[in-house]
Amino acid sequence: MMQHRPHTTVVLAMSADGKIADFRRSPARFGSVNDKIHLGKQIAASDAVLFGAGTLHAYGTTMTITQTILLQQRKIANQHPQPVHIVISRSGNLNPDIKFFRQPVRRWLLTTSLGAYFWQERSEFEEVLVFETPNQEIDILAALKYLTNLQINRLAILGGGQLVASFLESNLIDEIWLTICPLILGGSIAPSPVEGTGFLSNLAPKLQLLEVSTIEQEVFLHYRIQESGVRS
Repeated sequence: MMQHRPHTTVVLAMSADGKIADFRRSPARFGSVNDKIHLGKQIAASDAVLFGAGTLHAYGTTMTITQTILLQQRKIANQHPQPVHIVISRSGNLNPDIKFFRQPVRRWLLTTSLGAYFWQERSEFEEVLVFETPNQEIDILAALKYLTNLQINRLAILGGGQLVASFLESNLIDEIWLTICPLILGGSIAPSPVEGTGFLSNLAPKLQLLEVSTIEQEVFLHYRIQESGVRS
């Protein structure tokens, strides 16, 4: 595990055949009320949540904490009612008119100098974080170190599959929560929890099952990353 970075947990819901959206990449609203409660608990346990531009494009909003008990717990812990909501986007190509920009959350953008150009003089994002590699990609390692310096010690990743893949490839994920929902989406181009190039089986990240529970028709799986692989 890399030192000086937040403890990172992926939280995703997927169909029984391992899809996080249909082949049109429509918003995945197949999770039940129980799954939404579970997601709210994971968000409430975090100092920040991170999600990609594709996820934001699909939903137009982010998940906020609404349960009174969770809000009270954060207040007792002297935390802001909502964690920081961080959008990661190399291009910064986001629609400023979507509902996300009217939600009562602290919004940060993690991007490159190119992606920051449109947003730096605007008020939609409280912070525009630019961490860039020499080839103009987002420098994830530097960004995570910076977040830790800001006392962001627990980070939840809410999608999508490309973002999860990039974190896995860099050994930057500690835990995974997967909700298995009772439907089949199918489709060779429908997105999965981990996209990217993929891993050879002998080099794939290994998981340790920490917890499994069933609530009505959904199965909740909690894993720890046991051993990280090397990109194939």
